[in-house]
Amino acid sequence: MKNFNDILSEYAKLCVKVGINLQKGQPLVINAPVEGAEFVRLVAKHAYAAGAKQVHVNWNDEALTKMKYENAPMEIFENFPKWYADGLEAFAEDGAGFLSIYSEDPELLKDIDPKKIATNNKSSSMALKKFRKYTMNDINSWCVISIPTKGWASRVFPEVSEEKAMEKLWEAIFTATRMDTENPVKAWEDHLKNLEEKVNFLNKKKFKKLHYKSSNGTDLEVELPEGHIWAGGGGKNSKDVYFVANMPTDEVFTMPLRTGVNGVVYSTKPLNYGGNLIDNFKLTFENGKVVAFEAEEGHEVLKDLLALDEGAKYLGEVALVPYDSPISKSNIIFFNTLFDENASCHFAFGKAYPTNIEGGPDMTEEELKQAGVNDSLTHVDFMVGSKDLNIVGETKDGTKIQIFENGNWAF
Repeated sequence: MKNFNDILSEYAKLCVKVGINLQKGQPLVINAPVEGAEFVRLVAKHAYAAGAKQVHVNWNDEALTKMKYENAPMEIFENFPKWYADGLEAFAEDGAGFLSIYSEDPELLKDIDPKKIATNNKSSSMALKKFRKYTMNDINSWCVISIPTKGWASRVFPEVSEEKAMEKLWEAIFTATRMDTENPVKAWEDHLKNLEEKVNFLNKKKFKKLHYKSSNGTDLEVELPEGHIWAGGGGKNSKDVYFVANMPTDEVFTMPLRTGVNGVVYSTKPLNYGGNLIDNFKLTFENGKVVAFEAEEGHEVLKDLLALDEGAKYLGEVALVPYDSPISKSNIIFFNTLFDENASCHFAFGKAYPTNIEGGPDMTEEELKQAGVNDSLTHVDFMVGSKDLNIVGETKDGTKIQIFENGNWAF
């Protein structure tokens, strides 16, 4: 029987060996909360054992982050530090792998001036635009994972003590990442093969458009661009090394045609964006653009998100996730996109992954635009899947094929 410390070490090793798939002589950059120092040390231990040239950690502390938003003047949020962006670009140019530990308290910035948050989001997105090409184009290996933090755990499990909430969240994370199996690496290999089968089917059909309908009012047509590519599970970086960008992952995804989204869609799970929640929202699209929106919670935050730039009003990702996925079956709302997006079909506001269209990584920005690929400073997933969601795909010759029926794969 494996104890907690054994599983924790195995989880750290999984991030290094399967997530990043770190190669000998490769640097590793970790973005992590200070609460996770013990786990980060385990990751570093396994990284050096795998031959890492260097392990560099960028720490973040939520108490200091909140203090900064409460006290710093607006000019601080308008000017993202160039030295930080330059440092990330230097690591990327050196071939580093990037591991992000996303464990944000979803209500950390609940009472903060939303204009400060919106300003910071814009300035950081602009400063990091060049760096993000390395990850958005899969030039470098990258992986996003989570570990519990006290603020996040207490939000997910408010009915129990802080200590018990941490235990329950660790258990949920271990289950979602297949750490509760006898051989997690083998379990991941089997899971990735299953996702690959779905990817191959969708790529073979070359659908022209998808039609979403569910009883909550969602009625949306999503056109797909010529040469679009479905992906899921893992992918290869520019050095032909296979890596898994999200752990957990149950999605199969591609990009929509920038101007090809029409109709209405309703959210089905809360969206944690920049330390604030956006919940129960409705979006109306015309020719790809959000032309109207409503939100019961976080209306101003959603407004600022959509106003970040012109591309934020358009979609950059179409992702399919079965309603009976392991995370969905847990009946836990994580208030964390990494997990909640793997319990529900979803879309993303903003930038599309160039890897989701033939020749995309080698195209110029103008060529991508001509191909119908959306560009933006942001990329934010939001959940739309439900237990009665139906999705019908239509091919170029007008053939219609049921892809999802009652929330799950129909093939």
